[in-house]
Amino acid sequence: MTTREVVEKFLGLLGAGDPDAVAEVFNEVIDWYVPGSDQLPWTGRRTTPAQVADYLRVLGENIVPEENVDKVEALIVEGEHAVLLGEFTRTARSTGRVYEMPIAMHFQVVDGRISKLYLYEDTAKVARAYAK
Repeated sequence: MTTREVVEKFLGLLGAGDPDAVAEVFNEVIDWYVPGSDQLPWTGRRTTPAQVADYLRVLGENIVPEENVDKVEALIVEGEHAVLLGEFTRTARSTGRVYEMPIAMHFQVVDGRISKLYLYEDTAKVARAYAK
């Protein structure tokens, strides 16, 4: 599969909401990074597909998934790298606050699987949405 095909498969699986299926598109050892803080338990580094599935489960427990709005503005691919530009709208389950922000995701695909995924988002805005 090409880099574009792998990333598009990832996005489709993500939209379907099956964390274990999403994890299957990752290499055995990965470089995953979502910046954040201790207040946001789904943020931080991950190094295995099982940790990706756990990330998605924890995130799903903290947002209202049926209210998600994801807008993909562009998917730029060069070789094994892809950058997705878009916007996320989420609702914090614990506070009911809605937050929206531009995002960027950097993917690296090696041998038909994702080996790197970095999510760039406004982590201060996310933390404020969950602040009590």
